Formats: sequence, C-alpha cells, structure tokens
Amino acid sequence: MEIRHNWTAQEVQALFDKPFMDLLFDAQQVHREYHPANQVQVSTLLSIKTGACPEDCKYCPQSARYRTDVEKERLMEVERVLEAAEKAKASGATRFCMGAAWKNPKQRDMPYLLGMIQGVKGLGLETCMTLGMLDAEQAKTLSEAGLDYYNHNLDTSPEFYGNIITTRTYQERLDTLSNVRDAGMKVCSGGIIGLGESARDRAGLLVELANMPAHPESVPINMLVKVKGTPLENVDDVDPFDFVRIIAVARIMMPKSAVRLSAGREDMNEQMQTLCFMAGANSIFYGCKLLTTPNPDEDADMQLFKKLGINREAVSQKPDQVTEHDLLEQVAERVASRPQEGDLFYDASV
Repeated sequence: MEIRHNWTAQEVQALFDKPFMDLLFDAQQVHREYHPANQVQVSTLLSIKTGACPEDCKYCPQSARYRTDVEKERLMEVERVLEAAEKAKASGATRFCMGAAWKNPKQRDMPYLLGMIQGVKGLGLETCMTLGMLDAEQAKTLSEAGLDYYNHNLDTSPEFYGNIITTRTYQERLDTLSNVRDAGMKVCSGGIIGLGESARDRAGLLVELANMPAHPESVPINMLVKVKGTPLENVDDVDPFDFVRIIAVARIMMPKSAVRLSAGREDMNEQMQTLCFMAGANSIFYGCKLLTTPNPDEDADMQLFKKLGINREAVSQKPDQVTEHDLLEQVAERVASRPQEGDLFYDASV
C-alpha cells in the first residue's frame, strides 16, 4: 500500500461507497501490512485540569459557556498525577495521556507540566498531553522535557468547523500541529463523528489529516458523547456501520498511523467494537472515564480482548533510572524559582 499525501475528496468518497465487506477486507489487509495482527495499544487519559474552559466547542461539557454537571477543578498536584500514572501502568497501559481544559497553557503552568512529563517518563510510560493551542516556544519546551505525543484534534472538516467552534480558527489548529511537529514531538490528531456533519464533512476531515506532510502518528476517532446542557445534546445518533466505515477509510488512507477507538466506546457493544478492530483500529483508551465522559471499565475491555484473541501491546519504554523523589525535588526547585506563582496546587481555572 502506497503512503500518500495527495488524496482527493472524490477518491475518499469512493472508499466510503464501497460495499461494507469489501471495505473491511481492504482495510484489514492494509492494517496487516503495517501493523502486528491482533495487537492493540492501550492508553489511559487523565484530566489534570477540569472545566471552566473559555472555548465554545458545542460538544464539550467543560466549556464555561454551558451549564453541565462538570465542576471546575484546579490543576492537579504533580504527586497525584504520578500516582494515577502508576495505577495506569499496573493496569496495563503503555501510554499516559494528560488533558487540561485550557485554550492554551500559561507560562505559570509550565513548571508543573514539565514535572508531570518527567515523572511519567520515569515510570517507563509514553507521555501525551492535550493543553489547547501551543506556540513554537511552548512546543519546544514540552518536547525538551520528553513529551512523546501532543494531541490536538481537528474535530471535523474545514467547511463544517465554524458550526461547532468559533473561539479558535481551523488554521490555528493546523498551526499548533505544525509547531508540535517542528519541535520533534509525535502528532495525535483526529476528529469527532456525530456532530451533525455530512458524509462529505467526514471525508473532508480525513483528507485534511491524510494530506498533512506527515501523517499523525496517532489518529483518534471519537463518537460524540451527548452531554445534557451542551448545544449538541439532542443531535442524531451515529449509525454504527457509518462509524465503522470511517475507521476503515482512515486505516486505508493513513496506513502507518495508530487509529484509536476513543470517546463513545461506552455506547458501543462488543460486536461494534470488534468490527472497528477488524477495520483497523489498533489503539484504545482504557479506564472508567475519558476526561469527563464514561468509558468501558478495564474488566470489560480485557474480557473482550480475551474473546478476540487480542494481546495488548507490550510496554515500549524502560523506566528511567530516576526515583519519584528525585523528580519531585526537581519540580520543587523550579517552583521555588517562581515564588510569585504560589504553591504547587494553584487555581488554574482562570
């Protein structure tokens, strides 16, 4: 399978129009050409700062503009993040993702974020963060601290984007991804299905991702989790076969990328998830919650993996020769150098 960066909307639509079984057969063949069969990478996602986000993303319960059950929380202490990472590793995760509900991180946040990155790396886990927009200098700083992946989704097609978000432009999202790539980090970028977009918009999202100069190493495909109080709480459900199709088309268009089955798995039965794996999904988030929305529990995932003969991907990094105590001392030194910023647990909601 040729690696391409020049897909047209017409070509992508032709893939979507294939008979369902033919599409899955083609996607599975592409998958096995570039990835081990029956292997799924497992990640855990932790919300390190929840709620009070100034953005107006219509799907997000963390936006300060909507009245949802999500409560505003401050940035987590580094020690608590490391405790969560240790539990995730013990449960079989190989990558630990940290998400903050910000439009972009402020300079005062950086010492704490760097401590989290170094601490999680010290446990032998891959690291990923999603913090909103990054400028070139912030991306460089996070990369130098050892951040492996940065997540920044495009969400949908450029044409439909304005119907969902108005507080940042599509180009700003692309600029952040460019800064991440230039800083030497791996890119995690995908979208959300079920926002009320058309089939053309779904194809347009994949064209944007696949025609980047380098494909994202990780492509999360989310199925909208409808949350009461958000503008999209009553949008129509996604047809399961349509969702499986976008997984398959993503696999064909971005053969080397990890295609991650992300938000919405709580509403997928075992059969639907199995079809997604057949279509080329080879990464999941593991645990009871994705930021603020439900996720299948660990036991259910492991039971399904056992039924399907899927073996979780082995841990890809060895723990660094550094203790948690040493890491926390390094963080304390950085914080001490910024006395005007207060103690380790401060209000990051503004």
